[in-house]
Amino acid sequence: MNPSRSRLATMAARCWPRTLRGRLSLVALTTATLVMVILTVAFNAIVRQHLLQQADDELRTRAVAVAATVDTRHDPVRVLETGDDAVLDTNVWIYAGTRVLEHPASVPSGGTVARAAARLAAHAGQGCDTLESEAPIRLCAEPAGHTREGAVPVAVVTAMDLSPYRSSAGTLLIASLALDGTVLVCTYVLTRLAVGRALRPVRAMTDQATQWSAVASGERFGGTGRPVELARLGASLDALLDRIRAVLRHEQQLTRELSHELRTPLARITAELDWWRARPRTTADTRATHSVICDAAESMRTICETLLDEARATTHTAPGTTDIMGVLRRLPDLLRTPGEVPVTVTGPETLVVGVPAALLERMVVPLADNALRYARSCVGIRAAQEPEGVRVEVVDDGPGVPSTFTGQLFQPGRRADPADGHGGAGLGLPLARRLARSAGGEVSHDPGHTPGARFVVDLPAG
Repeated sequence: MNPSRSRLATMAARCWPRTLRGRLSLVALTTATLVMVILTVAFNAIVRQHLLQQADDELRTRAVAVAATVDTRHDPVRVLETGDDAVLDTNVWIYAGTRVLEHPASVPSGGTVARAAARLAAHAGQGCDTLESEAPIRLCAEPAGHTREGAVPVAVVTAMDLSPYRSSAGTLLIASLALDGTVLVCTYVLTRLAVGRALRPVRAMTDQATQWSAVASGERFGGTGRPVELARLGASLDALLDRIRAVLRHEQQLTRELSHELRTPLARITAELDWWRARPRTTADTRATHSVICDAAESMRTICETLLDEARATTHTAPGTTDIMGVLRRLPDLLRTPGEVPVTVTGPETLVVGVPAALLERMVVPLADNALRYARSCVGIRAAQEPEGVRVEVVDDGPGVPSTFTGQLFQPGRRADPADGHGGAGLGLPLARRLARSAGGEVSHDPGHTPGARFVVDLPAG
């Protein structure tokens, strides 16, 4: 690239305004300049033509008046004397053919002006021409009367100094340029003021949107009482704020779910360490403790990977298949209170579900953990083949779900009775349903089951 062009491009980029207000003002100024230039050129061209036409009309009027004093009926042609000869004869030539009958005393007969008058009279005795000399001279010729047949034509040529007319045209040009400059300055200033006033609500909306997005506020702009453009901008900003708030809610929900799911393996690790440190243990006891801690840590890793993979998923169907009974039989060892309430697992050995094992485990564990909290004597986990896929049921013989609470059962953070003495944050059931739906399944509650509670997980077959 040419270095000079590069420098010019750099200078142009630096001079180009960076604000929308400055750019719009510059565009308005450029547009107004082009319009004013066109109007000024057209106006002054018309004025100059009009002044020239006025000069020609005055010259022709004088020529006609002088022609009236020429007697062409006799030979030779005579110029009649009148009372205002001094006025009529000023800058006037009378030609009979190429012979000068009369010429102004102030103009030399062989001068430039006289020769121009002779040329003009020779062209059929009619027309106008401008002689550019020290001072611009306008000459016009008119035929004088009706000459006899065969007689030489008679023409009257009049002249006028165009300096006053051109001075008037120059004065109008300067005045129009001054007016143009005033109009352009006013246009630029008014445009900046108008654009600045028009953009003031946009700046206010931008500041509000920045503030609201930082604190996840529920305030919104709306479109009532705003111009159409600002209403559309407000709708776009509202949608953006809604998406930001949804992302924040999703992150908060994911954090709560991770915390909820990690509490069980952390409790197992803490219990094993407390038990191991309570008194000296044998090598076998230490190995058993290490094994339990390793299993709990592996469970934590699986929980984190499963929930994070589900949060990053871009499709609604999770790929993979799993032997369902193998996963369900591991659940009693993963539950919060193993051994206190018996957990029975039943189902055909050949069942295959169309979700990964880790995802299936995270769906069923919250349901089984919830059942263990409220069961009196037993918890049952049953798997069965259905025409639409695979169904897993988690049943307990506890007090069941109050009928007034069934509509809020799967809402995050909601519990039927927070003071019932059982732990929990109300996140397990919503997490199980969300994970099931991400795999193309569903988690539901059977309100007609008594006694106790019955939760059903429907999943696609493998």
